Amino acid sequence: MGSGNGQQAPVPPAATSDSFATTRWTLVLTAGGDGSTRSRDAMAELCALYWYPLYAFIRRRGHDPDAAQDLTQGFFARMLERDIVATADRERGRFRSYLLGALQHFLADEHDREHALKRGGGHTTISRDLETAEQRYALEPSHDETPERLFDKRWASTVLRLVLAELKAEFEAEGKAEQFEGLKAYLVQDPADATQAAAAAALGMTPGAARVALHRMRVRYRGLLREQIAQTVASPADVDEEIRDLFVALRR
Repeated sequence: MGSGNGQQAPVPPAATSDSFATTRWTLVLTAGGDGSTRSRDAMAELCALYWYPLYAFIRRRGHDPDAAQDLTQGFFARMLERDIVATADRERGRFRSYLLGALQHFLADEHDREHALKRGGGHTTISRDLETAEQRYALEPSHDETPERLFDKRWASTVLRLVLAELKAEFEAEGKAEQFEGLKAYLVQDPADATQAAAAAALGMTPGAARVALHRMRVRYRGLLREQIAQTVASPADVDEEIRDLFVALRR
């Protein structure tokens, strides 16, 4: 299907400035708001997206699981209390860079304290599953990978997982769940002719119809990826570079 050379099709044209009306920067500011339901929902979304990449960064810095959980919880609690949120500035650029810098500053502050922040110790608790996080961390490469590089990898995989889940939901809403499951493996790489024919037959489609369906699926996938990345950068001009960085992080 596609070009047959295994190359990714070009990413659609850059998003317009309208795509930046609601961004992760806006989400940060909302999360550090007045304690309303909207504010807490925003923090919950931030936590779901970035909890594990930040947790993995802290673990790779040498902290044990309990300490890493405490520090990750404490970081989000600090954000919720507007300690960190007050310094947020979209013009600084990429959200992930801001977030990692804020975490490093927080860790430096915590290092100077006599006692580590305890879970729920007077702060809003961001509930995450430590056991699941440790199961994921146990699968991380054991070689000497820097905390920063590991954070970038987990950020990239989190973004792609979110995009794939959104694409799946759209297909299911259209009654095309089977089509999604049959074609998702070929989103970024063309199958061999025999595999292509088998996939089409399994879906009750001709090879030509399957090629068209896969092309449309890829276009939507890349569109959703652009939309997701657009929420994490300060300018539409930064989207393409951030997407390149995402795939570089995954290849390392």
